[in-house]
Amino acid sequence: MSAQPVHHHQAPPAPGAAAQLRRQIAEHDAAARWLPAFEREWSNALEESRQTFDISPLHEVVREWQGRLSTSPAVAAFVAGGYEDTDSVALEDVIGARP
Repeated sequence: MSAQPVHHHQAPPAPGAAAQLRRQIAEHDAAARWLPAFEREWSNALEESRQTFDISPLHEVVREWQGRLSTSPAVAAFVAGGYEDTDSVALEDVIGARP
């Protein structure tokens, strides 16, 4: 086993990363859904940062949305590819029927 820490330090996003990210989201096919969600999450993180004097919530929002944008083409291709899911197990079979 390694004695290395589980989490590694990530460099903070560039100062203009949130504005650039917002532009990219606005140009995305899912902008109608994603832009309000991003703005809501950014607003919540901004308020939390104001109260705690910690900007890490803002960095987290930027990183999460960068990840969503970078993986969206692969997700769209997977969904459009008619993926086969016949080997799955119904959730009701695992946890039982809900009352």
